[in-house]
Amino acid sequence: MENLAVIDLGSNSVRMTINRISNDGSYETVTEEKEYVRLSENMGVKKILQPEAIERTISALKGFKAIYSKLNHLKIVAVATAAVRQATNQKQFLKRVKNDIGISLNVISGTREAYLDYVGVSETLPATNAVILDTGGASAEIVLVQNGKVSNLISIPIGSVTLSSKFDLADEISPAEVFKAMIFVNKIFQSVWWLRNGLNLPIIGLGGSNRTLAKINRRFNNLLDTNDIHGYQLRDDSINQTFEKIIGMNLVERKKVPGINKERADIIVGGLIPVILLMNYLDSDRIMFSKSGLREGILSERLHEIIQENIKEQEKQQS
Repeated sequence: MENLAVIDLGSNSVRMTINRISNDGSYETVTEEKEYVRLSENMGVKKILQPEAIERTISALKGFKAIYSKLNHLKIVAVATAAVRQATNQKQFLKRVKNDIGISLNVISGTREAYLDYVGVSETLPATNAVILDTGGASAEIVLVQNGKVSNLISIPIGSVTLSSKFDLADEISPAEVFKAMIFVNKIFQSVWWLRNGLNLPIIGLGGSNRTLAKINRRFNNLLDTNDIHGYQLRDDSINQTFEKIIGMNLVERKKVPGINKERADIIVGGLIPVILLMNYLDSDRIMFSKSGLREGILSERLHEIIQENIKEQEKQQS
C-alpha cells in the first residue's frame, strides 16, 4: 500500500491530491486540497517571483504538509509549472521550499505538462480526436489528439493571470483592451502551424478558467451539482453568450455571478479569452470539460509503474 501525494504548484493556485494505492493497482482518493496563491502575480517583464506571492505559497504548502505528514507509506510527487518555470529567481524559490517544507519541487517543461494533461484526460474521457486546452494562470497547454494518440502539443505563455494583468482586464473592461488581448492571443494561435489540423474537432477544456465556464452554465441551467462538470458539454453559442455577459460587468458584479469563485473574478475574462478564440479559430461547435489533468496524469503513470514492479516481483519469485 502507498499513499501518493501529488502537489501541483501552478501560477494561480496550488493543489494537492492524495490517493491510497493498493498493491494490486487499485486506488481511492483520500483528499483533494486547493489554495489560491497567485504565485505569478506582479512578476512583470523581468519574471521575478514577488515576496508576498512566495509567502502565500509557502503558507499553503505548510498546510498541505500538515495533512500528508500524518500518513504512512508516503510518496510525494511535487511539480511546479509556468510561474516557477519562467521565474528568474527560480533557484532561490526552490531552495526556500526545500528548506521550509522539506520537499523538492520538480519544475516540469511546458510540453511535459501538456503530455500529462493528455494522459489524465484520456484515461477518463473519449479523446480519440480532439483538441485539449488547459488554461492556467501563466500558460496554456494545447494538445492535438488524432486517432487516440498525441499528434502535436505545445505550451504557450498566456494565461488567466498574465492576460488579465497585461491588458487590464481585472475590473472595468475596456473594449479596446479586450480587442488588443484577442489580437495578441489570435496571433499566437496563428503561429502554431499544426493547430489548423484540429479544424472542426471538439475541444476538451481543463484548468480553472475553463471549469469556471462550465460551473457558470450549470448554475444558470439549475443543475443540482455545480461541481459535477466532468464530461459536461456546451455548445459554442452558449459559451459566447456567457462571455458577452461577463465582459459587460465590473469586478463587483462578476463576484456575484453564480459559479464564479470570488478569488477568480478578477482573472476570469483573461482566462476565457483563449477558449473563446480557439473555438472560433478551429470552427469548433462544442467543448467538453474535464476535471482530470496533470495530477491524474501523474497518478496514472505511477499506477503503471506499480503494476510493472509487481510483474517483475512475480517473475522473480517464479524463477
